[in-house]
Amino acid sequence: RIRAALPTIEYLREREARLILCSHLGRPKGVNDSLRLAPVARRLSELLGSPVKMTDDSVGPQVEEAAQALGPGEVLLLENLRFNPEEEANDPDFAWTLASLAEVYVNDAFGTAHRAHASTAGVAAYLPAVAGFLMEKELTFLGKALASPDKPFAAVIGGAKISTKMGVLENLLEKVDRLLIGGGMACTFLKAQGLEVGQSLLEEEHVEPARRIMERASHRGLTLLLPSDVIVSDRFEADARHQQVSVKE
Repeated sequence: RIRAALPTIEYLREREARLILCSHLGRPKGVNDSLRLAPVARRLSELLGSPVKMTDDSVGPQVEEAAQALGPGEVLLLENLRFNPEEEANDPDFAWTLASLAEVYVNDAFGTAHRAHASTAGVAAYLPAVAGFLMEKELTFLGKALASPDKPFAAVIGGAKISTKMGVLENLLEKVDRLLIGGGMACTFLKAQGLEVGQSLLEEEHVEPARRIMERASHRGLTLLLPSDVIVSDRFEADARHQQVSVKE
């Protein structure tokens, strides 16, 4: 992922921009030393062949001073944004504080662009916003795949929640020949089929929407595939007793 972002970073450095990089790692609940971005700064410094400065937080006086001290072509990496709960809450004050450090916002994180977080949707409300080269590449590829895909066209969708992907699923129903659903969100579909999912992740309020998606898929004649077997255990721990069983057991 660090290498994938290099074209945008190097393009801006060559034009003597002062770069402030924002990112996250994991899903910390507050500050977690094992999820600090110092290793990222070190690796990025090696790849760029020049120092990457680092702050201990993503907002505050230290960050403001470091940003103001940047010279042309220099790079500053802020600490893990998710150490601050305001990031995922898309807190407007937090977003404004981040935006006040810069003059232009470049989003090069396609994988998180759909999330309404402070560093994505929030900052873009306060600054001129453009896409980086990686974002452009992903959008171009996705656009071609959806506009004129090779046939048969199959899509694989996973993740924890169906609630964040309803729009994607409904859109894909009109385009694909096969739809494969896995990950935690598959449990909601299995429940919609009348199967038990135990204490696995389940969005009860989306069982009926999941059922409607399956009905639409059947009506269109497309193949919708769900897991046929799963791993079950007596508790959610690494050393728990577990076995592989059919979803119908």
